[in-house]
Amino acid sequence: MASSKVVRCRQESLPKEISSVDTSDASDAEKDLAVEDFDIIKTIGTGTFGRVCLCREKSTSEYVAMKILAIGDVIRLKQVEHVKNEKNILQQVRHPFIVNLRWHFRDNSHIYMLFDYVCGGELFSYLRNAGRFTTSTANFYTTEIVVALEYLHSQSVVYRDLKPENLLLDKDGHLKITDFGFAKKLTDRTWTLCGTPEYLAPEIIQSKGHNKAVDWWALGVLIYEMLAGYPPFFDDNPFGIYEKILAGKIEWPRHIDPVAKDLIKKLLVQDRTKRLGNMKNGAEDIKRHRWFKSMDWQDVYFKRQKPPIVPRVSYDGDTRNFDEYPEADWKSAPCVGELEMKLFDDF
Repeated sequence: MASSKVVRCRQESLPKEISSVDTSDASDAEKDLAVEDFDIIKTIGTGTFGRVCLCREKSTSEYVAMKILAIGDVIRLKQVEHVKNEKNILQQVRHPFIVNLRWHFRDNSHIYMLFDYVCGGELFSYLRNAGRFTTSTANFYTTEIVVALEYLHSQSVVYRDLKPENLLLDKDGHLKITDFGFAKKLTDRTWTLCGTPEYLAPEIIQSKGHNKAVDWWALGVLIYEMLAGYPPFFDDNPFGIYEKILAGKIEWPRHIDPVAKDLIKKLLVQDRTKRLGNMKNGAEDIKRHRWFKSMDWQDVYFKRQKPPIVPRVSYDGDTRNFDEYPEADWKSAPCVGELEMKLFDDF
């Protein structure tokens, strides 16, 4: 099946942050700024209850991305916990391959979160344009994701929304994991059904309670999609996808590298206690797999590997790598009452 024919049955997640690394410490998220300190230039992403806009900070002329969420819609769609989790987790994490929160604020109608602007666009776009990636290209992106997930799990954070749409390229071609709307701090297990149907682990579908092992399952799906051009389990509706995931039958295109295939099989194991990445040695088991033979993982972390794709970018505020979105009068969202405002006291 041609990759261009694959249409995802997406569950709406929060609108994406367009973001990059910020090496400053977490206290920078408390910068003394106001929405009026920015010129809002253009919408570069939309979601169910908000949008992401390219902005320019008036005092520095720096391009940044602002995620704007209507409080009324967040409450109506029962996303309060997800939004709080996203903010709290992004305040606590700092990593070269993870979006870093710079500032957050709320007024009586909206929540605002500020991120560095990453101009390279989504990995999804590059994958669709290429049809599928070569083994070496898929290997490169997988190494950066493994390092990022290992870090998140060390912080007791499960990400739960790995997919090409949530992987951005910076101007040099390195990855940034974005959109932490489904991420959660875990002590044991959680039961929330969330994510994108094609990427859901069996234990999420079966409501058995899940943990960080779901991220390693999603990595197996992602590697397959990068190499095949389409995910291993797809159907015209989510229930068809769920049935195929639970059946666990995978068709393998002939061109897929046998060593990569071995890794994918070990990640797409139905029993999470036997899933690579979720056993005694954790992510180390994945790093030691033959597909990463002679890989220097310190080189990965310090971005010494040469990216296979370098985005076309003319200037810091270039938006050519993102889709066009209709502009709307987002400021017209109604103000919420005092009780609703209290839900977001920590903003």
